[in-house]
Amino acid sequence: MSGQELKEVGRVTHYFTKIGVAVVNLTDTLSVGDRILIKGSSTNFEQTVESMQIEHKNVNVAYGGQSIGLKVNQRVREGDRVYKIL
Repeated sequence: MSGQELKEVGRVTHYFTKIGVAVVNLTDTLSVGDRILIKGSSTNFEQTVESMQIEHKNVNVAYGGQSIGLKVNQRVREGDRVYKIL
């Protein structure tokens, strides 16, 4: 984990438990294939962005100011921060 550069790209605003999808308000660009770290008071894991949606449509790139649905590998909580691993 040391030596990694992190850039905050958004924050979790909602989590759908049954489908494992987090709603993330982006503050910066995020693309499919990016490595991300999701960190919060009880959340801390890395994953690769495999799929994200805007208004139920799959997208490859999303930009700051947009809200996305992000498929996550583990449970996340509202307020968790999403970082892009540079």
